Amino acid sequence: MSRRGFLLLPLALAGCSVLPDRPNIPVRRFALNPERPERNAAPRTAPVLLVRRVRGVPGLQDLGLRRIEADGGIAIAPWDEWLAPPGDLAEAALRGWLQSSGLFAAVVAPGSRAEHSLVLEAQLTALEAAPAAGEARAGMAGVLLQERGLSSRVLLTFDLRGRAPLPAGGGAPAAAAAMQAALGEAFAELERVFAAALAGVSAAR
Repeated sequence: MSRRGFLLLPLALAGCSVLPDRPNIPVRRFALNPERPERNAAPRTAPVLLVRRVRGVPGLQDLGLRRIEADGGIAIAPWDEWLAPPGDLAEAALRGWLQSSGLFAAVVAPGSRAEHSLVLEAQLTALEAAPAAGEARAGMAGVLLQERGLSSRVLLTFDLRGRAPLPAGGGAPAAAAAMQAALGEAFAELERVFAAALAGVSAAR
């Protein structure tokens, strides 16, 4: 090949790309931060709670919004995502929710130097929209531990679900909002379970 032909080769190849056309669709990202409707003050004797990292079960580490199809299959939205892994977002939101519940003097994260007597270990077990059922679902499971020195005991185990209506035809924004509301329902149920458990501990003293 002549030098002139070699120099003209890139110009010729530029006119016939072998790459498939890809749609230029912007990714939409959504927050996941259900907030407690009101903030309650904790009594002076309330315990300090340590919330360990909340992880999503397999299939819930993806950023894409999950949808349950009519046949029971799972679809992951390619262009609609959470701002961060849903387990991380759920952990931050749960810590804020429980801090506002009035059940705990403080709700702290791993690495805090605050002395604590209770430890929450939890997983995000569900976070999905189910259009065929007209609802969104969220789930949390785990244990609440009481620590005394180097020992700990299980105060309770839980496996809770929250549900919220899913408007028809609302698209990804409506689905994300419904999933956030469902997670808030799961948090509210978890708060009720914790309140009953802590009342039992106080009565046993």
